Amino acid sequence: MSFPSDLDIAGRAMLQPLTEIAEGAGIPLQHLEPYGSGAAKVRLEAIDEMGDRPPAKYVVVSAITPTPLGEGKTTTAVGLGMGFSHIGKRGVIAIRQPSMGPTFGIKGGAAGGGYSQVVPMELLNLHLTGDMHAVTAAHNMCSAALDAHLYHGNESGLDLHRITWRRVLDVNDRSLRNAVIGLGGRLDGVPRESGFDITAASEVMATLALCTSLQDLRERLGRIVVGYTTAGTPVTAEELKVAGAMAVILREAIKPNLMQTLENTPALVHTGPFGNIATGNSSIVADRLGIRMGDYLITEAGFGADMGAERFFNIKCRASGLAPDAAVLVATVRGLKAHSGNHRIIAGRPLPDAILDENPDEVHQGGDNLRKQLENMRIHGCTPVVAINAFPGDHDRDIAAIREIAEEYDARSAVSTHFTDGGAGATELAHAVAEASEEESRFEVLYPDDMSLRDKITTVAQKVYGADGAEFSPAAAKQLDSYEANGFGNLPVCIAKTHLSLSHDASLKGAPTGWTLPVREVRASVGAGFVYPICGDMRTMPGLGKSPALQHIDIDADGEIVGLS
Repeated sequence: MSFPSDLDIAGRAMLQPLTEIAEGAGIPLQHLEPYGSGAAKVRLEAIDEMGDRPPAKYVVVSAITPTPLGEGKTTTAVGLGMGFSHIGKRGVIAIRQPSMGPTFGIKGGAAGGGYSQVVPMELLNLHLTGDMHAVTAAHNMCSAALDAHLYHGNESGLDLHRITWRRVLDVNDRSLRNAVIGLGGRLDGVPRESGFDITAASEVMATLALCTSLQDLRERLGRIVVGYTTAGTPVTAEELKVAGAMAVILREAIKPNLMQTLENTPALVHTGPFGNIATGNSSIVADRLGIRMGDYLITEAGFGADMGAERFFNIKCRASGLAPDAAVLVATVRGLKAHSGNHRIIAGRPLPDAILDENPDEVHQGGDNLRKQLENMRIHGCTPVVAINAFPGDHDRDIAAIREIAEEYDARSAVSTHFTDGGAGATELAHAVAEASEEESRFEVLYPDDMSLRDKITTVAQKVYGADGAEFSPAAAKQLDSYEANGFGNLPVCIAKTHLSLSHDASLKGAPTGWTLPVREVRASVGAGFVYPICGDMRTMPGLGKSPALQHIDIDADGEIVGLS
């Protein structure tokens, strides 16, 4: 008998009323705003009102460098949250809201999978409470104000060739990556080159994810830089007098969304900043709420530990003031074998037969990636636990090889079968995380605020990626000098590079050495609060493949969604 689809499993879920979920988590019901029966907004006032409750242990879930197979971070985060209830503890989950671009493209949804899902999965993956659209509207409001400013005389003196603010849309559409706007007659605006990014890549999304309150959001929106004058002076959203209107549009979107898992564990789903050029983490306000809702708050960081977790440590925790008690590093036998470099794996194609054979030596060979990611947890003072996300057919000796790698770094490990067995399959992992989180926390950020931007970039490259150093193009060097001259030098860095390697080169697997990180360009997300160097070709507007997921999504005769994965 074939394993049921995620949608079939989710459709059989026995949901509790969200008032019961909220009440069990200590959320005052007067601060709950239901959106139908599947989700509810939680007013920010609840954070202060729940402030006298003991804080939960704070656990971040990350992974080895991703492979086309997928390592299952979201599924593990959900399974672990449910697993705590099986050992007499109360878990709470905080995850990102998925973008509809990837949902209808190649990736599919992001509600977890199998018997470790947040439900209703259709609601989570399609619109939810409209936060994505609010971010789109707020971003494009700024775009409209910018072009109106140019049309009415450009009082600020913006250089048309140094405008950095584009437009966004929550859809995969490569034809919009680059565009010429303002065409037509004199009344149709000022012609100039521009383009579209996907909404998840918007600085507004990153700003929403990193703010700590509505007033903080308003101030951060005002600091957004839309472009520069010919003299190199930044022009902000505050100067365009649009930041207040943007904050009004986001007034409801700042409230975290409460949902539940298949086993009725509380789940906060809020914000979805792009993982390549932004933090790839859910919101600070969701974590500040969730930290008072149970015994353990489990939050997920996008991509591998060199990206999402590094940004969690050095950007998100720096802004929130929260410190993690433990970190989960998800690894799979197949993923580590892929990092050996011995197999050619293509997303959507059958796996090579050889990768399914028992081969602990190959696990150790690809295990260099796991070793480096364990080291990345340790250099931040965070206690790691290796979650061995087990698949049917995995060999005992291959799993034992992963445990051996964990032992090399004095890290706990646990086999988890949460995909097929739900929370019950994550009890070993829950015990291991509970033990790890009791150890004394020595968390620290990697670099101080007052370190130069060049040194911050070089520090991350050397200590986290394993590079010999960083080299800066003339354009990048000039941009760094400009940002520091404009007072942005105290910001943390968010290095935009491929997620498929510890390096900037997606073809380099495992833990490559003897290379230098090339920084070709540097941009500033001043509102969100970070500077992002670009190392490689970053696509901020995905395109649809030949056979995207949207071709299989439909409505049946009963009005039910089918084909969503």
